[in-house]
Amino acid sequence: MKSIILVGGEGTRLRPLTYQTPKQMLPLVGVPMIECVFEELASHGVTDAVLSLGYLPDRFTEAYPTSVIAGVNVTYAVEPEPLDTAGAIRFAAEQAGLDETFLVVNGDVLTNLDVTKFLAFHRTQGGEATIALHQVEDPSRFGVVPTTPQGRVIAFVEKPPRDEAPTNLINAGTYIFEPSVLDRIAPTGRVSIERDTFPALAADGVLYAMADNAYWLDTGLPQTYLQANIDILNGRDVRHSVAKIVNGSWSHRSSKVDKSATLINAVVDRECYVGANVVLENVVLLPGAIIEEGCQVRWSIIGPEAVIGSFSRLGATCVVGAKEHVAPESVLSGEVRLGGV
Repeated sequence: MKSIILVGGEGTRLRPLTYQTPKQMLPLVGVPMIECVFEELASHGVTDAVLSLGYLPDRFTEAYPTSVIAGVNVTYAVEPEPLDTAGAIRFAAEQAGLDETFLVVNGDVLTNLDVTKFLAFHRTQGGEATIALHQVEDPSRFGVVPTTPQGRVIAFVEKPPRDEAPTNLINAGTYIFEPSVLDRIAPTGRVSIERDTFPALAADGVLYAMADNAYWLDTGLPQTYLQANIDILNGRDVRHSVAKIVNGSWSHRSSKVDKSATLINAVVDRECYVGANVVLENVVLLPGAIIEEGCQVRWSIIGPEAVIGSFSRLGATCVVGAKEHVAPESVLSGEVRLGGV
């Protein structure tokens, strides 16, 4: 089976980390997120994929110059201009010459959805497109998808107020399309799959959806990016497994962690330094980060080569950008973002 992976977004909610790195290239316990996505696809027989690129495309092509990711053959489709979700899908499909049933996934969503079961459901229903659904407590940030008992989509409601949502089953960002869907997408300009294509398919009665209890996480927020790392550390329903996890934390062999430091659900990537009597709890240190002695850092992300001065305290949720310096004895908490372009 062939797939399109959408990775064109700018990752604005994860700034400053994404000023220089696309969010799908941010590491999850030392491995780029996009590789974790590809590992899952490969396990369901996906052999060829198209990366739909828009933002910082060279970061992907330089990282994978052989056009193979986790054993999957990759075609790069770089948008000439922002085309939105549907426009990006059509452009990528045309670039790769897709002319058969294909899978579409969002590259910043982690899931262990049974794609084989999903494809079988799609073929049984005989529609033009099928959406994977996931149940959430608050659907107001997502596209909400009410269906008939048979799975035919009644409507597609994009980001409704929480108290007005007709269901808490949301668009999980994984789709199966017949090639005929491409003919419904304008060949030029911006077209939204959520606001334009899906409502039209639903109105024609050819859009279906399948709910599933699979692991699912949208990693686009600092809190959920942290949670993705913590979930991998704890072996929670994601395929990517990590060796040498010690007491629920992981440190790259090239990093130096003082023996007196306390690590709880912490990721210490390559060439980091963690000083004496440091406490790291629910924290990701990106490559080259330095945490000086006596610091307490919780629910925070420390960017590449950033330095946290001695005896500082960082709490939920601090995001420190690349090469930023936090002064000694600083106290930071809340929605703190340090670093610019």
